Amino acid sequence: MSDANFIKLKENFICGHCGAEVIGTGYTNHCPKCLWSKHVDINPGDRAESCGGMMEPIEIETRSGNFDIIHQCQKCGALKKNKAEENDDAEAIIALAGEI
Repeated sequence: MSDANFIKLKENFICGHCGAEVIGTGYTNHCPKCLWSKHVDINPGDRAESCGGMMEPIEIETRSGNFDIIHQCQKCGALKKNKAEENDDAEAIIALAGEI
């Protein structure tokens, strides 16, 4: 996937897992409170994925001092990698990292 496929789409949403109100930045792809996501994109921001399943955060990967959250769709099993953001709940990141 190249950056050329990225579509910046600034939208707010209610988390389908924990119910938190999330203010989107155009790069927001998961709930910063519980880290769950929704399977709505084929390429980031395109909203072209018809699955719509909830994406469970299942793993944390470290990369050059940064964290990536690995999500797995509870409906179709697809795996996606998303960057952890500065406003993500640190305790949720630590808890997920501890499950590895």
